[in-house]
Order: sequence, then C-alpha cells, then structure tokens
Amino acid sequence: MANGGAGRLSAGARPARRGPGGAVSRCEDGAVSTPRATHIPQLSAVMREGEQVTALELFFDLVFVLALAECTTLIARTPTWEGLLKGLLVLGMLWWSWVGYAWLTSVVNPEEGAVRLAMFAAMAAFLVAALCVPGAFGAEALLFACAYAVVRTAHIVLFMLASRDDAALRHSVLGLAASTAIAVGLLFLAAFTSGAVQLGIWALALLLDAGGPFLFGADGWKIVPGHFADRHGAIVIIALGEFVAAIGVGAKATLSTGVVAVALLGIVVAAALWWAYFDVAAIVSARRLARAPAGRERNEIARDSYSYLHFPMVAGIALIAVGVKRTLTDVDDPLALVAATALLGGASMYLFAHVAFRLRNMHSLSVRRLVCAVLLIALIPAGATLPALATLGILAAVLAALIVYEAFRYADVRDRVRHQGAREPGAEAAADPAVADIAAR
Repeated sequence: MANGGAGRLSAGARPARRGPGGAVSRCEDGAVSTPRATHIPQLSAVMREGEQVTALELFFDLVFVLALAECTTLIARTPTWEGLLKGLLVLGMLWWSWVGYAWLTSVVNPEEGAVRLAMFAAMAAFLVAALCVPGAFGAEALLFACAYAVVRTAHIVLFMLASRDDAALRHSVLGLAASTAIAVGLLFLAAFTSGAVQLGIWALALLLDAGGPFLFGADGWKIVPGHFADRHGAIVIIALGEFVAAIGVGAKATLSTGVVAVALLGIVVAAALWWAYFDVAAIVSARRLARAPAGRERNEIARDSYSYLHFPMVAGIALIAVGVKRTLTDVDDPLALVAATALLGGASMYLFAHVAFRLRNMHSLSVRRLVCAVLLIALIPAGATLPALATLGILAAVLAALIVYEAFRYADVRDRVRHQGAREPGAEAAADPAVADIAAR
C-alpha cells in the first residue's frame, strides 16, 4: 500500500538522531521522529502537608537559644536603663527573624529540597548575629547588620519560591520584602552612629520590620494552625529553659544556703510561668486558631496572638532571668532599681501579654492576671530596698498564689478544656462561656 503507515519509519530506515540540545534530526528516508520532552531541573520548595514540627525546625530553634542567652547577658552585664533598652531592641530584631521562619516553615517543608540548605545557611547567619549581640551597638554593629541581612534575605527568597504559583502569597511577600529592606538599611545606617541617635534608628528599624505584615495586610499568607501554635509553644519552652540555665550559670562555685534558696524559688517561678501558659491558654488559643476560617481572619489571629503578643512573653521571661542572675551575685543585698525592674517588671510584662492574649482571642478580660501584673509593678520600689532573695520570694509567692487560685477556682472548667476535646474530637469546648472565662488567661 503506497504511503501506508505514514508517520512511521519505513523498513530498514535508520531512526532519527538527537543532536546537541535535544534537537531532532531526520531519518535517512526523510521521516521525522517525534521530539521528546526534556526535563529542566528547577529550584523549588515542597509545600508542608502535616502539622508536626520537624527536627530541622527544632535544630533551628537552638540558635535562638544562644541569641536569647546573649541578650540576657548583655542586660545583666550592663544593668542600666540604656543597657535594658539595648537588650530588648536586639531581642526584638532577633525575635522577628525567628517569627519570619515560623511563618515560612508553616508553608514549606524545611527538610525537603533546596530549602534544607537555605535553612542551614540562615542558621549560620543567625548564629553570627547572636555572637554579635554584646557588640551590636559598638564594634560588631556592622557585622550584626550584615548577618541580619543574610538571615532576612534567605527568608524572603524562600518565600518567593513558595509563592511561585500563588499570586496572593507573592503579593504579601513583596510587601514584606519592602519593609524588611528598609529595616535592614536602617541597621546599616545605625552601625555608623552612636548614642541616642543609634538607639532611635534601631527602634525605627524594629518598628518597620515588625510592622510590615500589619501595614500590608494579612490576606495572602498561609499557615498550618496546629504547626504554627506548636512552634510558638516550643519557643516559650526554650525561653523557660534559658531562664533555668541562667540560674545554673549565675550560681557560684560554692553552693551556699542563699544560692540554693534562689535556685528553688527560681524553679517555683519557672513552673508558675509554664503553668500560666500551657495549662489552658495554649490549648484554647490553638483551638481558636484552628477554628478560624482560613485566610485573613486566621492570619490576623496568628499575627496578633502569636507573632506580636508572644514577644512580650519571651522578653518577660528573659528579663526575669536577668533579675535572677543579679540576685545570685549577692542574695543578701538589695537589687539595683534596674535589676528589680527586670525581675518584677519582666513578670508583669509576661502577665500583661497574657491579658492581651486572652482579650485578642476571647474578647474578655482576665481581671486576676491584670491585678497581679499591676501589683508586681507597684512592688518594684520595695524590690529595690529589700534583700534580693526576699524580692525573688515575693515574686514566687505572687505567681504561685495566682496559679493555685486559678487551678482550684476553675477546676471543673480546666478539666473540660484539657480533656474533653481529646475524648471528643471536634468538640467545641472552648466555645463554652465557662471555658471562655478562663481561656487564654
């Protein structure tokens, strides 16, 4: 049959040869073979599917441990109002860096593909920034700015990869990139200044960097609620761990009765801080985040309740650690006013953050925690005159009394919050008005 089997190779014909670059050559009889698709490797990110925090994320958090320790050491070594402000500014910048990666790893899987290598690079830069903390306002100011720029640039690049097929996410990332670029530029400018001007530039940089997501809206972001809540719970644990470590570092070689007493009271304080967050507040807030509709509402809750309000919680714990370190230097002498402010004011900041946390999530006010926060502020002048051990004892007593009261006063409701949801998946225990009375407290 003439021309039978057109498009096929004739008998004895040699197949086409593929030339350089995948070009298709003709067969000797003039027939053309079908071209094959070529695979071009692309740099991409694998989207997160599960809620479990990965090992690499926990590894990344270890660098934040060093950053937090350096910030508390900076304040403890220079117990002045200026030193206190510097420590909080540096901690604020490093916190916002960590927050950025918490949002990122709630979108992409950090252990897959090129993201893993980028995370390691960001960890290295974060480590350098943490090492620069003692001199971030002096000799290491420029190096800190460079390291911070690398951390934030890696974050933006990874987010751009994750938003390749998501126009809404890409729009949000571009807005974040703009505010981040301005903040990083200000840090470079601050490296060539000093004194009040330098502090003012740092404050402006932190305001612009952290304010970016608020100014550019929350529509395009994406999170996995359970993962996001667990990441912030883990960072509270890390802050408490640094507080406990501060007791060990500050203890003298010879354990006196006073040092042992400080250690015991310190554990009481740490346990009360843990209880205040993890007993009910963390559970209810995580359920609230999970129940919120995906999109703007959920993103705004995540931004306000976690990214913003968890900072004063972590900063409050860090300030308490500073106060404990100063207490261990001489348990029988009064604390200086700045150290007393760090100890009692840090605990007050932690409780105020909890009050705001509940107000944001449940739209109700925790009067008891508000009263305790105000009381601790009122006790600061006394804390600067009493022996340091007595001041720490007062703090432990106030926090312990608050926890004991809440535990017994709301025992039945606590049981429903902590166990009913586990027995009945999907139960709306947190919507109960009685639960709302203690939620996020």
